[in-house]
Amino acid sequence: MTTGAPGALDLDKLFAARLHAARARPYLATALFALHTVESRRVPTMGVDQYWRCYVSPAFVDATPVEELAGVWVHEVSHLLRDHHGRGDRATRVLGLTGPGDRLRMNIAADCEINDDVFGDGLVRPEGAVEPRALGLDEGELMEDYVRQFRLGPYTQRFAWLDCGSGADGLEREWDLGPDGAHGLSAQEQDAVRFRVAQGITGRPGNSSRGWKRWAEEAFHPPQPWRELLGAAVRSAASGSGTGEDYSYGRPSRRSAGLPGVVLPSLRRRPPRVSVVIDTSGSVSDAELGSALLEVAAISSAVGGRRDLISVLPCDAAARIVHPLCLGEGIPLVGGGGTDLRTGFARALRTSPRPDVIVVLTDGQTRWPREQPPCRTVVGLFPRHHRRASWDEDDPDYVPDSPPEWARTVTIG
Repeated sequence: MTTGAPGALDLDKLFAARLHAARARPYLATALFALHTVESRRVPTMGVDQYWRCYVSPAFVDATPVEELAGVWVHEVSHLLRDHHGRGDRATRVLGLTGPGDRLRMNIAADCEINDDVFGDGLVRPEGAVEPRALGLDEGELMEDYVRQFRLGPYTQRFAWLDCGSGADGLEREWDLGPDGAHGLSAQEQDAVRFRVAQGITGRPGNSSRGWKRWAEEAFHPPQPWRELLGAAVRSAASGSGTGEDYSYGRPSRRSAGLPGVVLPSLRRRPPRVSVVIDTSGSVSDAELGSALLEVAAISSAVGGRRDLISVLPCDAAARIVHPLCLGEGIPLVGGGGTDLRTGFARALRTSPRPDVIVVLTDGQTRWPREQPPCRTVVGLFPRHHRRASWDEDDPDYVPDSPPEWARTVTIG
């Protein structure tokens, strides 16, 4: 045990636990050793900030066995690898979660995403770790899904002590050293750590869980300028005037006071519904279809991770089945014929409830609707280098009409 003042942090025990964690999960070793330890008596257990500092309570280390501390190390670094602070900020803006109770919900939801498959195989589950089944929820979902499926109540009181720090939900704590504090990692250094961890997972695919494999696949496709532009275009369309607005009698209009005996509905804002039409014609390559699924994930993030409000529609000359967005790998992109995305627009607009935004991912070799749809439209355009003009679907070099002016167009790649 480390010698020193009474109640001092036992670094020997803490670092022995980290070594145990690295042996149990070798693909996380780079991330575990990138964390900088900060002793703090204001932290209930262990917590992280977005700059990869790990704040540690000496009393918690003294009271916790090494094997359980190893699980806590893995749990905390998982928050950072999965960008829970950034995702938490986006989700709270979309869902309107502002108070400390809402942030506790976000912390519990983030823990559920991590803990459903992180323990076992040499890693002991720490006492009190939250798992989805403890809340009656399914495993294998994301933080954004979990936070909408439960509320704080009697069955969550035993988790009130939870505080994994600002790295888990994006809300700064009083003990955080902040962006100017010592030993924080820059954004570039954080990305380098994530990439090294993703390499370790994909290089030894049999040694990691399904959740980590999915994360690694996304980490190997870092944000690109066009993805940021596409996300910004979708957010702009989804937040425009009239989008996601509807009348509700749940809260009567204030103007009802001027009409005795008449109850008027008020205009309430709801999360926008997005329909993604993917061009699966023969002129779109397999690589571009794979990229399209990545764009769908980016679109989901752009609207706060509300995958339940996003549908995917494969379309060539005929519209296919509308798929709710669950996991990208579960969406069959069938097609391969000619291109007429007008059928995709018509099919998307026939869904109930009707989407607030239509996003089209295409190479542009299609006819477009003559009239503007009754919702906002964003076009993600795969680039083509045209050499001559023609109108022949069998000729991949023909020059089609440009996307209409009423659509916001972003070039992908």
